[in-house]
Parts: sequence; C-alpha cells; structure tokens
Amino acid sequence: MTPGEDSVPVPVLRLPRGPAGGSRGFEPRRGPQPQEEAEAQRARARLRARFLRALGAARGRPARFRLRGGVRLEATFGAAEREAAALLVEALRTPLGLQEAALLRGTDLIGFGFRLGSGES
Repeated sequence: MTPGEDSVPVPVLRLPRGPAGGSRGFEPRRGPQPQEEAEAQRARARLRARFLRALGAARGRPARFRLRGGVRLEATFGAAEREAAALLVEALRTPLGLQEAALLRGTDLIGFGFRLGSGES
C-alpha cells in the first residue's frame, strides 16, 4: 500500500513517565504540592499540640498502661520525656509489688489512659 491510499491514521498512545527510584508507582504530579504540604504540616502541628495537652492533663492523675506481652499496669502519671521515649510514673503497681517511681519505655508501651474528671480511674 502506498501512502495516501486507504491509510487510517493511528493515534500515538503516550504513557506517563515511569516512577522515580523511590516511588511506589506512577504519579502524575512530581513532588508534594505546596498547598497540600502546608495543610499536612498544619494537621501534624494540631495533633502534636493535642498530644502535649493530653500529657499535661495526665500529670498527677491515676493512669492505666498497657505494655507489650499483655502486661497491664496502674500508676500515677508524672511526666514524659521528649517524643514520649520514656514516661515517668509514681506508685507503679506491678505483679511483683509497688514501685515508688519508675520509667516506662515508650517502645514497650502500647497505650495508656486516664480520666479527665474528678473521679478516680
């Protein structure tokens, strides 16, 4: 067949650029968008402030702690080290007895809770 005789144009399919080396797949936008990044940063700041207020409210209150391995402890919350790497507690009740003061490692901690009202936990 010669050009121009009953030829049908074939569209060219263009695929998006392949993923970057550290990427998880195709991403039409490259890099974080400034507005989305700023919104994510504001959300992180709100969550961090909320977490710090919760730690401040917990000071001096009876609290329950859940550790890895299913261990549950009760104590009076004292303070938290930066990034909650360790928690200072007083009057820690353990299966082995009462400890006047102790540090709980944040890596061992699954969760903890305390009551905000005037009632005891």
